[in-house]
Amino acid sequence: MKKLINDPADVVAEALRGMDAAHPELRVDHANRIVYRADAPVQGKVGLISGGGSGHEPMHGGFVGPGMLDAACAGEVFTSPVPDQMVEATKNVDGGAGVLHIVKNYTGDVMNFEMAAELAGAETGVEVLSVVTDDDVAVQDSLYTAGRRGVGVTVLLEKIVGAAADEGRDLAGVAAVARKVNGQGRSMGMALTSCTVPAAGQPTFELPDDQMEIGIGIHGEPGRRRVPLAPAREVAAMLVEPVLSDLDFTGPDGVICFVNGMGGTPLLELYLMYNEVAALLDKAGVRIARSLVGPYITSLEMAGCSVTLVKADDELIRLWDAPVRTPGLRWGA
Repeated sequence: MKKLINDPADVVAEALRGMDAAHPELRVDHANRIVYRADAPVQGKVGLISGGGSGHEPMHGGFVGPGMLDAACAGEVFTSPVPDQMVEATKNVDGGAGVLHIVKNYTGDVMNFEMAAELAGAETGVEVLSVVTDDDVAVQDSLYTAGRRGVGVTVLLEKIVGAAADEGRDLAGVAAVARKVNGQGRSMGMALTSCTVPAAGQPTFELPDDQMEIGIGIHGEPGRRRVPLAPAREVAAMLVEPVLSDLDFTGPDGVICFVNGMGGTPLLELYLMYNEVAALLDKAGVRIARSLVGPYITSLEMAGCSVTLVKADDELIRLWDAPVRTPGLRWGA
């Protein structure tokens, strides 16, 4: 597998140096591998922290900035950050209103964030709440998690919750919005290829050219089933139908529809997939209120996509539309 790297052991550190050089609006703590918005801590605002293994870019460091996260902790590729990173980040984004940890439901992430919340509270007295995302309908348990995996809804949640924090809501109010988004969101993904972790040097799993994996996670873990390669409209149905069967998305307020690329799929194909997804939702009586298309929570160079729906209402749409200025998402004032 060809990769644009130097030493596999230095991939994360060197990528963070590049991010630091490219984005002067961020501040990178290279010793602790934490990406901060340059003006953190923002006094009187709830601090928002997320993080996880590297290899999912722009998740999470690319979502640091006004309107989204205050800090993101970077682990090794597909490996959770350690509690010391999260404790350091928690201390440095506390503006006096408490800190919310946004955690994807993977065993290492949940365990380490829980430990960090306890340590930060004991050391500094800062109030910390955590919200765990678990939107993946593909599997109930997996190699990396007990319960459903946290995947695409995490992107939408970080944007919406970031706007709620910017409005000046208190910690309990911000956490309530996060739980609402997670509870109203569902995702399903698929892969055309595996991915290669730089340190491993070979694909995580073998996938013949004439087959695809339905229900994959974001670490290269296999999905629900392996099936013959099919046209995009059939793939879209395999992703949309399990999502719609898991939660009622009908209603006048519609949904936020997110078609995500896993890292190796061109936008040409993602927009084609979005068209197929939109047609299926229309047939099912589900109105799309807002959309997002692109590679926002990836799995290195994996080819494939995922579909995420969040049941919307006036509050969530207003928060979604609020300005955001991060490397990965940017709109509004």
